[in-house]
Amino acid sequence: MIIILSSNATDQDVDKVVTNLKGRGYGIHLSRGVEKTIIGAIGAPDEDKADIAQRIEALPFVERVVSILKPYKLVGREFHPERTVINVRGVTIGGDEIVVMAGPCCVESEEQLLTTARAARKAGARVLRGGAFKPSTSPYSFQGLGEEALKYMAAARDETGMPIITEVMDARDIDLVLKYSDILQVGARNMANFSLLKEIGLARKPVMLKRGLSSTIEEWLQAAEYIASRGNYDIILCERGIRTFETYTRNTFDINAIPAVKGLAHLPVIADTSHGTGRWHLVEPVGRAAIAAGADGLMIEVHPNPEVALKDGPQSLKIDTFERLMRGLIPIIEAVGRTPGWSA
Repeated sequence: MIIILSSNATDQDVDKVVTNLKGRGYGIHLSRGVEKTIIGAIGAPDEDKADIAQRIEALPFVERVVSILKPYKLVGREFHPERTVINVRGVTIGGDEIVVMAGPCCVESEEQLLTTARAARKAGARVLRGGAFKPSTSPYSFQGLGEEALKYMAAARDETGMPIITEVMDARDIDLVLKYSDILQVGARNMANFSLLKEIGLARKPVMLKRGLSSTIEEWLQAAEYIASRGNYDIILCERGIRTFETYTRNTFDINAIPAVKGLAHLPVIADTSHGTGRWHLVEPVGRAAIAAGADGLMIEVHPNPEVALKDGPQSLKIDTFERLMRGLIPIIEAVGRTPGWSA
């Protein structure tokens, strides 16, 4: 349940309610907004909730008590009506500004990464993406350079000023990735790896959670709930397409999911139109559609020479194509009342 306190509630009032609920076995999560403080009480048996709700609602500093029926509590709009804005080294994700994350699918060499990072930053990208550990359908495909790639990404951040996002695949690698990365990424194949999600929830580092290949919106939000329930609320959702019967595109990009999730949850939403389509010539038009639908940013794969890329060459943009895409996004961003983080 959610306890919404009146605007004149004091810190002592908050402590009084929190102490009472903890004594009854509830897990407590606080959300302090501009005008309201909300206390989320989660985890106790249902049979005593009605009685406790009546007692708490009778307190003079409590505005109302609301039961949450949805299986996701902390990431839902009921718990946190205001949108979450995440600040990563001065880059705000989820605010009025549209943020583009760009870089190669895999870090193949220091030269390849730095060439891409410099060009992406010049074109207007704000976050550098790159894979150090790569999940592959085939065990014989390139699996990434590991820590060597993380060091290259850290060097690229030092030069360009762009924070970096990279995937963590195994709970045993979390500390290593935390050492270098500014945003942890949970890939589509690991969305339902609940042990990994719980460990990442203990890390005080922003995390981007990609939607699973065959996951419903509710399952996606419940995966985010695993992270939030451990205390990490800095969660970014990423729509990256789902598996359907269509074979022309790599996945079917679910444009419906963007406004749906924005209405259900308070978390920022990023659209990965590279994985969502699998074809480089579709990345730009689908990216425009995603911004129009309410996405807070895009994740785009860029490579200096996609023809020889070790992974995902067909969906990667050449540098000049990426520059054109960034210029073309500006009218769409301005038309929907948002702000581009770059100029034409």
